[in-house]
Amino acid sequence: MIYIKAIIPLAGKGTRLRPHTYSKPKPLLHVAGKPVLGHILDSLKNLNIDEIIFITGDMEDHIVKYVSKNYDYKCTYVKQNEMLGDGHAISLAKYNVEEDVIVVFVDTLFVGDIKKDIKNIGDNEGIVWTSKTSDPKRFGIVEIKNDSIVSIEEKPEHPKSDLAVIGLYYFKDAKKMFNYLEKLHENKISSKGEYRLADAMGLMIKDGAKLKSETVDMWLDCGKPETLIETNRYLLENGKQTVNHYKNCVINYPVYIENSVFAENSVIGPNVSIARGSKIISSIVSNSIIGEDVIIENTVLDYSLVGNKAEISYTKKKLNVGDSTQILSSH
Repeated sequence: MIYIKAIIPLAGKGTRLRPHTYSKPKPLLHVAGKPVLGHILDSLKNLNIDEIIFITGDMEDHIVKYVSKNYDYKCTYVKQNEMLGDGHAISLAKYNVEEDVIVVFVDTLFVGDIKKDIKNIGDNEGIVWTSKTSDPKRFGIVEIKNDSIVSIEEKPEHPKSDLAVIGLYYFKDAKKMFNYLEKLHENKISSKGEYRLADAMGLMIKDGAKLKSETVDMWLDCGKPETLIETNRYLLENGKQTVNHYKNCVINYPVYIENSVFAENSVIGPNVSIARGSKIISSIVSNSIIGEDVIIENTVLDYSLVGNKAEISYTKKKLNVGDSTQILSSH
C-alpha cells in the first residue's frame, strides 16, 4: 500500500474574490453547501493520505479551525510569510515530505478517478492532471509526445496544445521535486518575480524526467465570482440535496438550503446555496450563493454572492457584497 502526503498551498490573497476574502481565506468561501477546501479534502478521502501539509497565509487560524472541526487528517501548518510564487510555497514543505506527494491547489475543484491514475503511473515519475480548454492562452499548457509531457508553458502566446494544467500534481519522489524547486532559487529562474512549480517541472523534463498527463472528467474553477457561481450550479445539479418545506415558498431545484434557514413567501432557485442562520422573506433568489446569518427581504437577486451577516432589503440587483454589509432601501 502506497501512503501519500499532500501539500495544499492556500496562502494567496484571493484578490479576485474581494470583498469576501477580506474577512476569510479564499478556500473557505462556500459553494454548494460547504467551503471550497471541504470539497477538496473530500476528494482526497479515497487516497491513502498519511499527512496534509497546508501552506497558509495571514488567516491561518481560520483554516486550522475549519479543518480540525470537520476532518481527522493528520495535519501540519506552515506559514508562507513572503508571496514568492507557488513554487516557493510548495518548497516550504520540504522538511515534512520525503515520500510520494500529491500537490493540490485550491482555485479549482475536479471530478475524476485520481487513485486509478496513480495506480497506473507505470515507470513515470509524476502525473500532471489536465483538462481540455477552448482558451489555452489563459492557462498553463502541456505539450505531449509519445505519452510523455515534453513541455509546460504558462499562458503561451502560441499554445502547443489545448491541455490546460488544472493545479493537481503527483510526484513519486518528493525530494527530487524539492531539489528542482531549489534550483529555481539558486539560478534565479522566475516568472515575473515568482518561483513557479511549472518552471521546476520544465527543468525536470529537460533532464530526462518522465511526467505523464492524465485528464479529469470535470474541471471546476473557483477563482472569481462568476466561475464560483457556475461551479455552484454544476455541483448542485450533480449532487443530492434535500431541503425543508417552507411556508408559501416555491423551491426550484437544484438548491442547497441548510436546516436552520428561515424562508417564507419566497421563490428560491434554481442553483442557490443558502448557509445556516439566514432568513429569506418575500424575495426571489436564483443562481446565487448566500452566506451565514444573512437577511434578505423584499428583494430580487440573481447571479449574486452575499457574505455572512449581510442585510439586503427592497432591491433588485446583481450583487457581490461582503460580510456584514447592509443594502437597504426605503419603501
